[in-house]
Amino acid sequence: MQTIWITGASQGLGKSLALAYAQQGYRVYASARHEARLNSLVNHAYDLSGEIIAIPLDITEQESVTTGINKILHQYPLDRAILNAGTYLRQPVTHYSSTQLQQMVTLNLVGTSHCIEAILPHMLARQAGQIAIVASLAGYRGLPSSSGYGASKAGLINLAESLKLDLAPLGIDIRLINPGFVKTPLTDRNEFAMPDIISADTAAQIILDRLETNSFEIRFPTRFAKIMGMLRHLPYSFYFNLVRRITGDQHESK
Repeated sequence: MQTIWITGASQGLGKSLALAYAQQGYRVYASARHEARLNSLVNHAYDLSGEIIAIPLDITEQESVTTGINKILHQYPLDRAILNAGTYLRQPVTHYSSTQLQQMVTLNLVGTSHCIEAILPHMLARQAGQIAIVASLAGYRGLPSSSGYGASKAGLINLAESLKLDLAPLGIDIRLINPGFVKTPLTDRNEFAMPDIISADTAAQIILDRLETNSFEIRFPTRFAKIMGMLRHLPYSFYFNLVRRITGDQHESK
């Protein structure tokens, strides 16, 4: 039975991933800050062919991550980690907040780095293992009211690319996951149209399937990902004008 660690597993995409892998017969260590939700997730997996084990922790606290990982590694070698924990805070420019930006960078980028630091020595010693970093299509280019979120996700994309170059020769498989809009408790708070939004279960199945391929980047849904990919290569003058036309006044404060 292979062992996988999933962060941000108490709800949304992380929860769907944990259940999908348990259904496939994996031993899933599920982490998040909300212990009660993790325990509920464990109960949901009772009849599945694999199992889910709750490891409550806070990825923004390095000691918490180290303690949690040691609990896992004391029992089983870790074959795969999906670093999914993250948050989104809308940032209208008229209410710009460096504190909000710091919160998103601390959780989305630094917290993910804490997780990598904790598991990397174990995988390097075995010269095996896969680390999948969940960023976002929003990290491709700047978007209205998303300066902090986009910056943190762009950082994750760059981080994954750098680690891929460094770790591939050492036997560690780095993957980058760039979702578009996935229906979760976070996106339920959005007050704007979300093109091509898909369910968390659908997104989880896409990730599960594509992590078995050789593709470095997993991006979805297909149509929206292609559009964002094309926007990524537009000259700034075209890009800024196009995004302003598409988004209209939705980025203004309310």
